[in-house]
Amino acid sequence: MRILIVSQMWPGPQDPDLGAFVAQVARELEGLGHDVDHAVLDHRGGAPTKYLRLAADAARRPKPDVAFAHFLVPTGLVAEVVVRAPVVVMAHGQDVANAERLAPIRTLTKQVVRRAAGVIANSEHLAGRLERLTGVRAQVIDCGVDMSRFSPEQPPADWPAGEGPRFLCVGSLTERKNVVRLAEAFERLGRGSLVYVGDGPLRAQLEGRPGIHLVGRVAHEEVPGWLAACDVLCQVSVLEPFGQAALEAMAMARSVVATREGGPPEFVTPEAGVLVDPLEVREIAAGLERAADLPSPNRAAREAAKGHDARRQAERMAAVLTSACAPGHDLFT
Repeated sequence: MRILIVSQMWPGPQDPDLGAFVAQVARELEGLGHDVDHAVLDHRGGAPTKYLRLAADAARRPKPDVAFAHFLVPTGLVAEVVVRAPVVVMAHGQDVANAERLAPIRTLTKQVVRRAAGVIANSEHLAGRLERLTGVRAQVIDCGVDMSRFSPEQPPADWPAGEGPRFLCVGSLTERKNVVRLAEAFERLGRGSLVYVGDGPLRAQLEGRPGIHLVGRVAHEEVPGWLAACDVLCQVSVLEPFGQAALEAMAMARSVVATREGGPPEFVTPEAGVLVDPLEVREIAAGLERAADLPSPNRAAREAAKGHDARRQAERMAAVLTSACAPGHDLFT
């Protein structure tokens, strides 16, 4: 197939970590022999007019057999308006949250989903929320993890000085990612070191805390090295629609402490890690303690991650895209 990826998130020189999971999907689809083009935004911020530029970029691309839009509004809307081909849309999380919170976005989301030739959500949790909003049941396919890139044999990054256990948090330093409660739980634990890979508005609330180190944003290619250097990956978000960082850590044979709110309960097994209530600092601290006692490396975690191999997930996505190209075929019957 000739596939046009349309996405509001894509790694670029200014933001090499942005939308790495979308770029991974594109690589895997290419690896399956498909011709993949993309119209994308590759940096954070900017005026809303950037979506007009995205639309103009998508409109001038060679006509594909199918467009694959990542995020429902505005990207799915852009693709459906300007691309002269069937459009499959994929929900990732914030797009659904925006529709739940804002009536105008909810109206547009319903239109996008109901017009789409196919709808994918990255977890059962997210598919359920989307169905309650739109009446459409999405197919559940996550972006998966590259088991060769995220392997225990990766050389580790240089971890800051400090005794173990080594805890790592990968993601934006925001309220939703719950980074301050994680820091408080780590302080309650009273041992080890905690590294944050990422940046955001809560950075100042984390600086200067004993045993805590802030690395800032890194390219997605550097993430495996940080995972290789840690004992436990922490993803205790207030809500996590899927949990990509936790899955990547599991592929690296690392135990995880993950939120039970959202997607992680769908793939984090008891042998792979600990699920916690993200609003309870004491429970997070107890989760850190329990996860630190799991094996490192944790081979059971890698085995659990194999069910989400990126190539297999791309094959499943390709099947949806192929079906979208079939005249008169209704994916929702």
